[in-house]
Amino acid sequence: MKYRQLGQTEIELSTICLGTMTWGEQNTEQEAHEQIAYALSKGVNFIDTAEMYPIPPRANTAGLTETYLGNWFQLNSRRHEVFLASKAAGPSRDAKRPSHIRNGRTHFDKASLTEALEDSLRRLKTDYIDLYQLHWPDRVTNYFGQLAYPWPDDDYTVSILETLEALSGFVREGKIRFIGVSNETPWGVAEFLKQSEQHGLPRIVSIQNPYNLLNRTFEQGLAEFSHREQVGLLAYSPLAMGMLTGKYLNGNRPQGARLTVYDRFQRYNSLLCEAATEGYVALARKHSIPPAVLALAFVNQQPFVTSTIIGATTLQQLRENIDSINIELDEAVMQEIDAIHRQYQNPAP
Repeated sequence: MKYRQLGQTEIELSTICLGTMTWGEQNTEQEAHEQIAYALSKGVNFIDTAEMYPIPPRANTAGLTETYLGNWFQLNSRRHEVFLASKAAGPSRDAKRPSHIRNGRTHFDKASLTEALEDSLRRLKTDYIDLYQLHWPDRVTNYFGQLAYPWPDDDYTVSILETLEALSGFVREGKIRFIGVSNETPWGVAEFLKQSEQHGLPRIVSIQNPYNLLNRTFEQGLAEFSHREQVGLLAYSPLAMGMLTGKYLNGNRPQGARLTVYDRFQRYNSLLCEAATEGYVALARKHSIPPAVLALAFVNQQPFVTSTIIGATTLQQLRENIDSINIELDEAVMQEIDAIHRQYQNPAP
């Protein structure tokens, strides 16, 4: 395993992070525990979850992923081996965002965040979370594939300063160690950093956004923050919900696969995505690299990436995903990747 520094902290995180959003939906608790044990045996020290998980979010499964993880901690007494990250859900403003979380009290004010954190700590069976992240912005903006900025006029939003003050209290209490953002924009990152500096509040150490061969939008604006401000990317969906494995090409829909079972990931399911994926899969096969490994290796070696969040439904997938850390793509392959990217720029932003 390889390790990278988390922001301006002294924490060294494994370049591969174990993602958990399928636990409780596509994976049983036993399978989840097997994944944890295997990942730790391969040097992974970072696990990411969220109060909203599993995905897709349902009222009857909300929090189940954290519960599975907490049960593993209780059974194995290995909490100290894991850098644990979780996320607080933001406001629900469309049909895909869950309104059942905390009975709809999901703005990032002190009362709501306190409820979210205490519930997560209880489910996780721990007295602290290493990295506490805001799952998506409190304000109206473009994220989760929304392209046009919505130009809100009168929407209620908790200020970033108020949110930081609440999170600062949790840090002082020892309930969280560090804070991060997710699905955030360049303006949002700049504002979090500005408010932290002006008011002496904890600084964000990471940003968890999508990044993969079909969606390299992070490179435009946000990557510079990672470079100059040391706010590293925790890259989610590095395989574009499995699209980049090639298993969905030519209209294939494998039984039980995410794009087969669920319709919420349609930004990865278009003719342009398929055409781009064909190019990347052909490139991988040309160099005798499994397509999934090529896609993950590309993300792993980006200098602005602190950790690549992988999600697997089988141990075989997990093994292959973790083994991607052993592949270094040479300059010739990277140039071929860029040639495909120029032809099909960000078909799944």
